[in-house]
Amino acid sequence: MLPTTILIDDRPRCVVRPNDTKDLNRFLRNGKSFLLAQTPEGKVTHRPASEIEVSYWRQALALHKAWGGEEEGFFGVPLMGEFAGG
Repeated sequence: MLPTTILIDDRPRCVVRPNDTKDLNRFLRNGKSFLLAQTPEGKVTHRPASEIEVSYWRQALALHKAWGGEEEGFFGVPLMGEFAGG
């Protein structure tokens, strides 16, 4: 799958690249406490990542690979501050 942006109440929370829809659904289910940490009653949705969000994800992947990490072992990166609309 392509990088996907996870949204909380229509605001970007993180960019992930799941292997397939099953992987994405598992992350949404298992990551709910992380995703809703600041907004416990929030609505979780997702959409394809924008060009800027993909760029942010690629930069994080490059950092992950720089220390010797494998691409298969990199899932995603949180979006914070101004970038995440906050």
